[in-house]
Formats: sequence, C-alpha cells, structure tokens
Amino acid sequence: MLLKTCCVYCTGVFSMLMLILGIALALSGVFPHLLQSFVKTEVVLKNGTDAFEAWADPPAPIYMQFYFFNLTNPSEVLKGERPAVVELGPYTYREYRPMEDVAFLENGTKVAAVNTKTYIFQLNMSRGPESDLIRTVNIPAVTVMEMFKDSSLEANLISAYMKSTGEGLFTTRTVGELLWGYEDGLLKALKLFRPGLDDVFGLFYKSNASNDGQYVFFTGQQNYKDFARVSTWNGENSLNWWTSEECNMINGTNGASFHPVITKNELLPMFSSDLCRSLYAEYEDDVIVKGIPGYRFILPSEVFANKSVNPANAGFCVPAGNCLGSGLLNVSVCKQGAPIIMSSPHFYQADAKYAQSVFGMKPVKEHHETTIDINPLTGFLLRAAKRLQINVYVEQIETFSQTGNVRTVIFPVVYLNESVLIDDASVQKLHTVVVEKNVVENIPFILIGLGVLLGGVFMILVCRQKVPESTVAERQPLLSS
Repeated sequence: MLLKTCCVYCTGVFSMLMLILGIALALSGVFPHLLQSFVKTEVVLKNGTDAFEAWADPPAPIYMQFYFFNLTNPSEVLKGERPAVVELGPYTYREYRPMEDVAFLENGTKVAAVNTKTYIFQLNMSRGPESDLIRTVNIPAVTVMEMFKDSSLEANLISAYMKSTGEGLFTTRTVGELLWGYEDGLLKALKLFRPGLDDVFGLFYKSNASNDGQYVFFTGQQNYKDFARVSTWNGENSLNWWTSEECNMINGTNGASFHPVITKNELLPMFSSDLCRSLYAEYEDDVIVKGIPGYRFILPSEVFANKSVNPANAGFCVPAGNCLGSGLLNVSVCKQGAPIIMSSPHFYQADAKYAQSVFGMKPVKEHHETTIDINPLTGFLLRAAKRLQINVYVEQIETFSQTGNVRTVIFPVVYLNESVLIDDASVQKLHTVVVEKNVVENIPFILIGLGVLLGGVFMILVCRQKVPESTVAERQPLLSS
C-alpha cells in the first residue's frame, strides 16, 4: 500500500516538473536559439557544405527574359508628339552563373571568385526568334550627339555624316543585335579619329560568357551576418561614380545569397553592378513556396526616390545637383557616357509623369516589382524576380537636325525579368530542415502536454485511492453493532 501511494505521488511530482520545465523552456526560447546557433555555424562558404555548393553553382534554373518596346510612331515623335510603344516579348534565355577561379583567403574568412554568366536562347519560351525586328531609339547616335552637342564644328560634321548615311534618331535592329551587339556605322567612322572607341554596340555587349569582375566575399566564418557579403569588387571596397561617400558604398551580398536567421525587421543590403550601386530590400509578407515557408522582401520606393523624398539619394544626382524625379537612376557615369536611365518596368514606383509621357506604359505591381522570397532560417533563396528597365534620355539638340522637334522624354527601350524558382532537390533538403525545426521548437510544448497528461493520471489515481477508504469508514459502525 505504501509503495502504491509513493508511485502515485511520484507521478504528481513528475507532472509538475514537466509542466514547469516545459513552460520555462517555452518562455526562454532555448531550443529555437540552439537551432539558430547550429544553423549559423553550418551556413558558411566552406568546401563540402550545402551553402557553398549552392553559392558556387546555383542548382535552380535561372531565366532571363527581355521585353522590348517597339516604337510605332517615329515620324510623329520627331514632330513633337508623345511616343507610342508596344511591348514585345518575352525573349527568354537560360542563364548559367557558376562562380569561377574560386580561392579562399585569410584563413577561410574570405573567398575570391568571378561570376561568369552565360545566356542560352530558349525559343520555346519566347515570343519569337532572335531575328525579330525592333524599332527603338538609336542609342549610339544619341550618345554621340550628347557628347558633341556643345561643339558646333564637330557636331555639324557628324550631323552631315549622319545625313549622308541615313542615320537618324531611331533605328530598326534584331533582338539579337540589340542585346549582344552589332557594328555601328557612326561609331566605326568616329573610330578613325578616336582609335580607342569600340565600334560595336549592344545593351549586353560582352556580357555573354563573361563576368563583371572579381569579387571578394566574406565566408560567414567569423560572423553569420557576413555570409556572402561583398568585401571588395575589382579590388575596391567602394565606388567612385557618385557624389557622396554613402552612395559610393558597396553594401551587402551580390543579391544571389543571403545570411541565415533572417528577421522581419531587418533590411537586406545588396550590391548590383548592373545598377552601379548598392540598394536594399525590406520585408513585405510571409509566403509559402513549394511547401517551404519564406519571407518576401521587396525594393521599397525610397530606394529610387528623389532626394526631396529620400535625402540620402542626393549623391546619385549626377552631375552634382542634377536630379531626376523619383523612380529613376542616371547611370551614364558608369556606362561610358551613354545617356542610360534605369527604372522599374513601365516606370513602376516612378513619378507618374514618366509613364504618362509614353503611350503604352501600364505599371502593375505584380508584374513589375522586384521580389525576393527567402527561407528565414537558412537564408536560402526560394524564389526571386529582378526586374529592371533600360531607358534613354532623349531631347531636342539644336546642332543636330536628326532630333527634329522631339520632346524631352525618358524613352523606354527594354525591360528584363531575371527570375529563379527553387529546384525540387533543394526543396526536399529544406523540407527536412523545416520538419526538424518544427520538432525542436515544439519540444517545450510536448513536455507541457506530457505534464498535463501525467497530471490527469495523478488525479485519477488519487481519486481511486480515496474511494476504498471512505467505503471502509462507512462499514465500521455495522461491524460494531
């Protein structure tokens, strides 16, 4: 009887201990912290780790899609009317981007590499072949006219040459020529006087089967937040194109990898050589991608806002003080003087006047914003879409009759959508991590549940012990009589 009573009360004690331990663990967050600490040490750029393999050669297929704006009223535009364009696309390329010439530095705390990108045309995913014709602004001609507009003698000579060859403000070229390059007659003629000038022009000329220079990345060995963060690019830890120290900073990763244990209230800095600047993304919403939970990050409007909205962007006004409206970035300083203006597709998030100045612009958030979906525990990319538009600054130039009476306009040429969706093999690996995470994080609640269960067993046993005692007490008077 004594042994039975002892077992009953031991059950009660264990019940209380499990409840107290479970509640304490739940409130302290010990297990989530242990899991995060483990992930922080595992997600490092080091040979043999999944993180390194995914960084060195992304397993998920990456696609680059181009959407061109075909000009339908060139004669009217030269007379001062609003340009009318029709979007043609996509023209889709499979993108391969392995890290090459990988070399670990400083005891494994940094790693150097070049990110070679190769594009293979996918006809079955495209509107048509690369031979499709596009009528658009003549970027080489506009660049030359802008370069010599203040020099009357040279401008008159160039204008006369352009008239003799039929070169004008607009040109018709194939998709392949506009993207990867063609020999330009005007540039070829100028090369006679400027031997260093390249007479081939293409929006992505020399970008296929090539790289944008050497990067040195932090491996994350010393600090998990430094995982894949850019230390230097082409030997420099800052830029020299912009007019403020802040704008010339190289911040964050290259946009293809992110550190583990990401929170909703942090900003994700990135450096984009395409945009010649650093930028950042902020949390927008929770998402589920192929069954894997993630956080969606987007580029807020402040990133490309005018200095009146975001004073930190004053350094992107080039020359100093020459600021465009919100939503635009003048990258001529890093594009060999070509009057290239970058924006989001269809001038999404830009001042309304830019979309209104070109007939055919229809900005839509779902189609035209840049999004990044990340698993917050591992930092692995689940899905992403980088969307940028290349525009040209067009204006009437008195010394060049080729510009006619054209109104000043930011002329859209093409926008790109570089997208990726996690592959099924990586999904399986992440699914295992998610299951383990859920189990580990629920251990305190399992203990609480066991404590409640044992508490119930204890109450039943106590009640069963009391029933016989009361029955015996009732029978005693009958025996005495």
